[in-house]
Amino acid sequence: MSVPPVPHREPVTLAELTRDLPPGRPVDPADLAATVATARRLVVLDDDPTGTQSIADLPVLTTWSVQDLRWALQQDTAGFFVLTNSRSLTPEDAADRNREIVHALAEAAAAEGVQYAIASRSDSTLRGHFPLETDVLAAELAGLGSPVDGVLVVPAYLEPGRITIDSVHWTRTAEGMVPVAQSEFARDATFGYHESDLRSWVQEKTDNRIAAGDVAAITLDHLRVGGPDRVQEVLGALTGGVPVVVDAVTDDDLRVLVQAVVAAEARGRTFLYRVGPSFVRARAGQQARPAIDAERLHAIVRDARQAAERTPEPQDPRPAAPHGLIVVGSHVGLTTRQLDALRSRGHIVELELEVPTLLDEQTAPAHLADIVDRAVELLADASSADDVVIRTSRTLVTGRDAQHSLHISRTVSAASVAVVRAIAARIRPAFVVAKGGITSSDTAALGLSVVRAWSRGTLLPGIVSLWEPVAGPAQGIPYVVFAGNVGDDDALVDVLDTLRTLSPGSPA
Repeated sequence: MSVPPVPHREPVTLAELTRDLPPGRPVDPADLAATVATARRLVVLDDDPTGTQSIADLPVLTTWSVQDLRWALQQDTAGFFVLTNSRSLTPEDAADRNREIVHALAEAAAAEGVQYAIASRSDSTLRGHFPLETDVLAAELAGLGSPVDGVLVVPAYLEPGRITIDSVHWTRTAEGMVPVAQSEFARDATFGYHESDLRSWVQEKTDNRIAAGDVAAITLDHLRVGGPDRVQEVLGALTGGVPVVVDAVTDDDLRVLVQAVVAAEARGRTFLYRVGPSFVRARAGQQARPAIDAERLHAIVRDARQAAERTPEPQDPRPAAPHGLIVVGSHVGLTTRQLDALRSRGHIVELELEVPTLLDEQTAPAHLADIVDRAVELLADASSADDVVIRTSRTLVTGRDAQHSLHISRTVSAASVAVVRAIAARIRPAFVVAKGGITSSDTAALGLSVVRAWSRGTLLPGIVSLWEPVAGPAQGIPYVVFAGNVGDDDALVDVLDTLRTLSPGSPA
């Protein structure tokens, strides 16, 4: 069976796109939560930190020692996240990291007597190491005695308008809904692509190893008309790790899918999930929660600081800053517009990491030292109402090929991390916001030395995660994971308005 190409489409409204779909099939979230509570534990290998945007109150690890994995498995939750940051790695390093995590997870799960299911969480606009990561995971699981029957490809992320209909993935833009290959994300220097039909996208990404016609599909008719029983029939026919692409427009679509997946797994089937954030929410038995407001934020911070006071750590000698730190690494157009809106609002001081200077080994050290000194001075200035923005140059510097572009990205990210680490060694910001996927990961794990944390919810509906680090130098500091490709132009302003209520004398 051949798959016809997706024609170029002018933007359409969501209502136009979904007008003729069959009605949805409601699923009681409480019933689904009870179902997943007895299912295999969900372990989300997140290739950057933004997968936590869909959930609340799940553990997050930035390392994968057996000890840390056992801690996460011991928590009374339906699952947890392991931050791999693999999207920032070369294919070889990403493969090695996935292998390492699977073997540590198998050891930890055996010690705790827990069965698990793995989600390879990646970008909802289809950027990342696919099929490499799922190929590696499938091979390692097979070697551990758990051959994979199918790979569920479910990139949907409902809040920012990433949906799939008739296997075609769509994204919301300022002009309307467009097939995802027509978006700026498809032109990514490292992970670009040309196909919007997920079956053809699998063929493209596997270099024709898997033909589009051989990719299975779970459609909205399966989900909404046939229901879990019909979806189980499709899942039951999967063998040998074949990909199956899944439609999703609403949370109920994903809940029906999870009902079928959990039932199939209970009968001994094994699946890998290559997914965006919304599937994770359904598979964890959660539903969308209201965004964290100022009152809830203050309660989270108060509880975190009280917990920090009870830990047997030496007293923190660092002064508490009255201002927050915002680290901007993403270069997508949306991030630039959000930064422009923040400038218009005011009450920020910007410090620029000049990319050409960072790429020169002779000039980089002095440049970084100057940024650190200035940032600490500004953060400590109680007479000011300004938060500090550290950002990379807005002119994107690309390499001669995808791997060179990735090298440049990693060099710039390493410089950003070094700055954050040096700042955090001298002062405690009132909060830290990291803008961009790789930036968020590196800032948490390397800049702030976060090893274990809880993702407490989001600061905007379904997007922008708030983490509570549970140990180390970031304990008690609200940490905000803000993807580069989500929110409207005012989203960064809105997040800062809430966070600034933590700062005495803030403009919020």
